[in-house]
Amino acid sequence: MTEFWEASFMENQAMWGYEPSDSSILTKDFFLEKNVKDILIPGIGYGRNAKIFIDNGIQVTGIEISETAIKLATEAGLPVPVYHGSVEEMPYDNRLYDGIYSYALIHLLSPEAREKFIKDCFNQLKPGGYMVFTTIFKDAPMYGKGRQLDKDYYEIMEGLRMFFYDADSIRQEFGHYGLFEITEIAEPNKHAPDKPSFPFLMVKCQKR
Repeated sequence: MTEFWEASFMENQAMWGYEPSDSSILTKDFFLEKNVKDILIPGIGYGRNAKIFIDNGIQVTGIEISETAIKLATEAGLPVPVYHGSVEEMPYDNRLYDGIYSYALIHLLSPEAREKFIKDCFNQLKPGGYMVFTTIFKDAPMYGKGRQLDKDYYEIMEGLRMFFYDADSIRQEFGHYGLFEITEIAEPNKHAPDKPSFPFLMVKCQKR
């Protein structure tokens, strides 16, 4: 599995570019509004979505499975601690965070791993803290493509499995974890503006 992510990362890093996603900009604004001071970013990658938080005075800790991504982040001078490993092995520390931000990750996990991931993130929130997830929406063009594994769950290509969310499945999986908002967002490919935007859902929860 790790080899798949390394190969995928090397293939797609140029496509992702270095500008933060629109979801990350919106989440940064939300965290600043809520006075969030330190956050955990599972799946931090090479840091393109982390820098905007750092530049706005938010302390960041990351988790990343790809050694290549961590190396690139280090070479770029990303000034944050990053745990090397899978989000399925959380928690990596006993800290509680003001916020947790997960971009385009949870839909790549198995049903059991998604359930554990949400719970682990929630458990690492301080009381009153917020967690924000962005995930692929069923309106995505690859929905229904490849080999169907379960309801809304497909193996798009060998080694790449995706679960496609809608509002009902969001409420089902996040409903016990302080879910208070689901927003549709068309995420543009800023590195290739001629390509169509990606339909995402932004999920916000609070640990009340």
